[in-house]
Amino acid sequence: MLWDIFCEVIDNYGDIGVCWRLSTDLAARGEQVRLWVDDPSALAWMAPQGCPGVSVHPWRSPMPQEDLAGLAGLPRSQVWVEAFGCEIAPEFVAAFANVSPARPEKPPIWLNLEYLSAEAYVERSHALPSPVMRGPAAGWTKWFFYPGFTARTGGLLREPDLLHRQAAFDRNAWLAQLWPQCLPDSAAAPEAAQYISLFCYEPAALHDLMLQLDSGPVPSHLLVTAGRASQAVRQALLSEKWQQRTSAKRGQLSVSYLPTLSQRDFDHLLWACDINFVRGEDSLVRALWAGKPFVWHIYPQPEDDAHHDKLEAFLQAMQAPESLRTWHRVWNDATPGAALPNLAENQADWALAAVKARAQALSLADLSSQLIQFVQEKR
Repeated sequence: MLWDIFCEVIDNYGDIGVCWRLSTDLAARGEQVRLWVDDPSALAWMAPQGCPGVSVHPWRSPMPQEDLAGLAGLPRSQVWVEAFGCEIAPEFVAAFANVSPARPEKPPIWLNLEYLSAEAYVERSHALPSPVMRGPAAGWTKWFFYPGFTARTGGLLREPDLLHRQAAFDRNAWLAQLWPQCLPDSAAAPEAAQYISLFCYEPAALHDLMLQLDSGPVPSHLLVTAGRASQAVRQALLSEKWQQRTSAKRGQLSVSYLPTLSQRDFDHLLWACDINFVRGEDSLVRALWAGKPFVWHIYPQPEDDAHHDKLEAFLQAMQAPESLRTWHRVWNDATPGAALPNLAENQADWALAAVKARAQALSLADLSSQLIQFVQEKR
């Protein structure tokens, strides 16, 4: 089948990250995908090799005349996917709504692919229809499709070869290849008992994490992703709080700043590290598949703090131990002024929780498989 997937890049690349993973996963299963995106620039580092079966097209709303002219020679797809609440430009809908000899009579299966959440409404809303009441596609139907963590949802993105790639992954070889690209420059990785990845926004508790690691029982090496996380760590290292630390075991923490990583290498980073700090939707799922202890920095919604409810629902779904719930609440500023539990003392409990959550997620059908089955049933 031919799929049209529409993506609007809001910020932080999470939208395009999920849409690219979905597009490539569908293509790996024999589907053809046209990815329509308003800002494809992140794909230059996120997916530098591209993907057979996936073509990237500019998408602007309203669509300028030159873009509309380019639609005339395109076949109508069997599936439309509006990702994360974006709406297909009405000019695009109009261009493909009319039946012609070059296009099939059946309208495409029109899906609204929603954000990932463990909240109760997801199960209630998954796969519900929404009639199109007006416009050139009046009389058609949209369908809500919710990713999720239970059998009554659309599941999570998981490539068929994921487990095989993880089993074949050579941590030491990958780190050796990565290291010359890091800052500070180093020919080889420093000796460290544990490696910790950091992909975050600007958590208020970042200082406390770094102080814990610096005075911890074992040497820790922090691998900091490019962008906001690197900026936050650099600011923390310049702060008065960091400069005035007085721990007797001071010096257990070392830091390296990573270059921008492709999606494949971001997976490798999570597999290579002993603890992963992640943010947003795509990296949460990848941390879950890594099977390592992880902490999620959820996308903040300061206008109503709705992200705190979303966070609590996820922690409940993964049956997180109390120390991990407390860590998440402090890390996400849900309990301002509270102290972080000791990371070293609770790491073993977190590891067990991560393994159990991964096993539960692996027992469910993945998102692409469910999407394909749903479309086939509706056609």
